[in-house]
Amino acid sequence: MEKERFNVADIFGENVFNDTVMQERLPKKVYKNLKKTIEEGKELDLETADVIAHEMKEWAIEKGATHYTHWFLPLTGVTAEKHDSFISAPLPSGKVLMSFSGKELIKGEPDASSFPSGGLRATFEARGYTAWDCTSPAFVRQDAAGATLCIPTAFCSYTGESLDQKTPLLRSMEAINVQGLRLLRLFGNTTSKKVTPSVGVEQEYFLVDGKKFLERKDLIYTGRTLFGAMPPKGQELDDHYFGTIRQRIAAFMNEVNIELWKVGVSSKTQHNEVAPAQHELAPIYAEANIAVDHNQIIMQTLKRIACEHGMKCLLHEKPFAGVNGSGKHNNWSIITDDGINMLDPGTTPHENIQFLLVLTCILKAVNRHADLLRESAADPGNDHRLGANEAPPAIISVFLGEQLEDVLEQLISTGEATHSLEGGKLETGVKTLPELTKDATDRNRTSPFAFTGNKFEFRMVGSRDSVASANIVLNTIVAEAFSEACDILEGAADFKKAVHDLIKEYAIENQRIIFNGDGYSDAWVEEAKRRGLPNIKSMVEAIPATVTDKAIDLFEKFGVFTRIELESRAEIQYESYSKAINIEARTMIDMASKQFIPAVMKYTKELAETVIAVEKAGGDASVQAEVLSSVSVLLKEAKEALSTLKTVTEEASVKKDGSDKAKFYYEAVVPAMNALRTPIDELEMIVDKEIWPMPSYGDLIFEV
Repeated sequence: MEKERFNVADIFGENVFNDTVMQERLPKKVYKNLKKTIEEGKELDLETADVIAHEMKEWAIEKGATHYTHWFLPLTGVTAEKHDSFISAPLPSGKVLMSFSGKELIKGEPDASSFPSGGLRATFEARGYTAWDCTSPAFVRQDAAGATLCIPTAFCSYTGESLDQKTPLLRSMEAINVQGLRLLRLFGNTTSKKVTPSVGVEQEYFLVDGKKFLERKDLIYTGRTLFGAMPPKGQELDDHYFGTIRQRIAAFMNEVNIELWKVGVSSKTQHNEVAPAQHELAPIYAEANIAVDHNQIIMQTLKRIACEHGMKCLLHEKPFAGVNGSGKHNNWSIITDDGINMLDPGTTPHENIQFLLVLTCILKAVNRHADLLRESAADPGNDHRLGANEAPPAIISVFLGEQLEDVLEQLISTGEATHSLEGGKLETGVKTLPELTKDATDRNRTSPFAFTGNKFEFRMVGSRDSVASANIVLNTIVAEAFSEACDILEGAADFKKAVHDLIKEYAIENQRIIFNGDGYSDAWVEEAKRRGLPNIKSMVEAIPATVTDKAIDLFEKFGVFTRIELESRAEIQYESYSKAINIEARTMIDMASKQFIPAVMKYTKELAETVIAVEKAGGDASVQAEVLSSVSVLLKEAKEALSTLKTVTEEASVKKDGSDKAKFYYEAVVPAMNALRTPIDELEMIVDKEIWPMPSYGDLIFEV
């Protein structure tokens, strides 16, 4: 059967209430008022909102929509939505009208009590509000529920505190806008009116067969395998990376792209990742809040389409031990409304004073707030990934590359940067190949925060996490550095000398954060310790960075978080960690008690019967007896480890919520989980596969 053909340009954004649709459908005055709200942050009056709501409803109904939802990002890490239909009260005739008011567009009222609040809201204090983020366009999502108008919104409590990721993200974007414009004005730029963080998010994920997924309780309940021995082949040959995409996966990717393009997500790159069954998708850059929304859409779409193709999409940071985990690479830059990239060094970065000031401000920001940046990527699953041999280490450092490092060294050593290293030509040794221009610097895939031409790539974010947290921190810490630089330079008598001196000062004071070497090496751990860089290995150790005096002063200064909002978020993080580990521990207990130990006992019975039968027949049963002995030793070890895990898990469950409980889970329960896994994984390598109660790693990652 011939495949349906389509033109990407024709379908792209067809389900988005974007600028083109608004221009076509809205009266000029209404469109102008909305654009002013989007571009200048002006308040939208109810009369204008009514007109927009009506046209949005009519457009959505034409797309088949029957319901609308305020689509928001509470502190659960996933999106939330409550669906309301467009129908109004029935008319006397028995018919109904389809209506949608400006008030319904601007504000919704979901229950706030059942979302994480860190003590901001009690269960009996149910009211919360969603507020339309008109800077992120509404879209119609088409799935098994039909067509639904999704309206991106912020979410706050009845008393005004943020209960979501969107609100502080928008606040942080305003902070960097204000301070970025201050910096640009110092350099004589009077035309740029807005500075916006631009973000591109690379998304890694695994695909496994849906039927095999349902045979593993650990995948069902936790999203990762809590047990599992490595198959004979893993990723040693690097043959999966950028390899030919299998037809089943290609069909899945094709449908994912189509669905994303329809809702305006510019899915551009797709490929096999390093680990078997691992893949990656990357869109084109967008403004930070839109990029965050798009990444949530990407994750939802990956999971939905995988199910339709008989597969399951795993977004956990470490679904399989022994092979690479998954993350997101948060590519971050700062763009003006008239197209200036403030992180573009140009061809001669040593002469680009504005760029050098921006660069050294970012170095200062990352050096001062490395703990906050690390915390922004804290997640129970990321504890298994960060510092492993495929992900950035838990130590924050900045990779600049040879060219920029050389420029800074010139500034530090002589006070003047007189030249920039050039890339030259790439010699391939093949006459028929075109001559290639060689970049002036290589890339460093081991760096957690790497400069990659005209942006910084923050590589620590976990694959299932929202990138909002990382961008909130990045925007705010850089806004602070810009603000402090502007405070100095705006009052300088000799601007040229003052900016030169400030760049040199920032370069000297923050050079410890620069590292261009192998971030995976043991030598770097020792070197980082000597430099005084924090090495925060776990989520539990990272959380306190949120509520230091330094962090509170930072976020309150720029109106991104209040003290109470920060304290509530820390409490939510501790609670989330404890709950995640508790679920994993109880799943392990359930699997070991009901599946593994009974299966191994059955196998020992068969072995024992075999030993007796062989000896009775006069044969040599030493091999069978040796296997029986080995299995019995491991079985006893597993039973003892299971008993210990039960004890510490019960002890953890009665502890009071908060940091102490989370620390106990990290220090007592997690080691007990590892102790149980070890003998059971060894048993998997011995016990007859027909008896083993669930699919193996080989079944999951090589039979997709």
